[in-house]
Amino acid sequence: MKARTVRLWSMVHTWTSLISTLFLLLLCLTGLPLIFHHEIDELLGYAPQPEAHASAARATPQVVADAALAADPGRVLQYVSWDKDEPGIVTAFTNSAPDGAPDNATVRAFDAVSTKLLGPVGVGPMLIVLKLHTDMFAGQAGKLFLGAMGLLFAVAIVSGVVLYWPFTRRLRFATIRDSAARRVRWLDWHNLIGVVTVAWALVVGLTGVVNTWAELMLNQWKATELASMVAPYAGKPPPVRLASLDDVVVRARQAAPGMEVAFIAFPGAPFTSSHHFAAFMRGDTALTARLLKPVLLDGETGEVADIRALPLYLQALLISQPLHFGDYGGMPLKVIWAALDALTIVVIGSGLYLWVARRRKRAPAKAETFARRARVPS
Repeated sequence: MKARTVRLWSMVHTWTSLISTLFLLLLCLTGLPLIFHHEIDELLGYAPQPEAHASAARATPQVVADAALAADPGRVLQYVSWDKDEPGIVTAFTNSAPDGAPDNATVRAFDAVSTKLLGPVGVGPMLIVLKLHTDMFAGQAGKLFLGAMGLLFAVAIVSGVVLYWPFTRRLRFATIRDSAARRVRWLDWHNLIGVVTVAWALVVGLTGVVNTWAELMLNQWKATELASMVAPYAGKPPPVRLASLDDVVVRARQAAPGMEVAFIAFPGAPFTSSHHFAAFMRGDTALTARLLKPVLLDGETGEVADIRALPLYLQALLISQPLHFGDYGGMPLKVIWAALDALTIVVIGSGLYLWVARRRKRAPAKAETFARRARVPS
């Protein structure tokens, strides 16, 4: 590789890394506890626990919905969800209006058998960590900004890989020059750990970028696919009386054989129309359980109105979300994700140290050059 090309790649690597460093450290530091968010919530007592039942039958969806409305008088249901990993719990979202803002929603967990209120969901210190990680409390603008930092991170990774060979071609792989100066030893560690974590960092960085576009993707789906699905109901008044949620669930399962209901959006909620229930169905394998298929059902009769697969960009989003946090392989994968996260923090920190040390080393040389030029007579 020519010296000029190396300098160009070095400049790209340096400045993309420096610009994104502070925010990458924030993302890595907040992402570390988020890998174990469920375990931390349980430890701190913020994770609702279902009651013990000896193979008792689960309450019907309508009974759960009635319990949720009774627990929050004067409000309406937006969503009811069933977590595949927590079969003993049903989660209900209530709000002041069907199209109420997400920040105004109340999220509660109910026992799937007795429908007893188990407590609120999404509270506690991990909520603060999550907000810092996703948007820094700046809403959609914060998400898009962090997405831009993620793209810079991806460029820094690619440029670092390009530079790895020219800077280490005379050394054996994984060589750490212990007898060299501190800055050189840190450079060797920076290169080694960077190479070890490169694939993981690139995957997590890019899936994080995709996640920051989630709201934009959903808005696109609502403006195109969903609008097409509900077009036959244009101009019709919303239902006066809603169909039984039990009938909605049964008909949704019939429309999507081999799939189970992940969550149901009630008429007027952001994920459906004012005329329809939307049952989002999931499969029963590790991959298909993450991919959803929406079934639209008439809000008054419960009859199936339309069923379509989600577009590829939303399927990519659904896959990227668990992949970002390693949330699909149990505790062993979480531990691996946490170790790689910690190593990435070392790479970022060592990169910042190397930049500072390099500038300090250059400062005396520049001062000496300036003094020498000043002594030269004009």
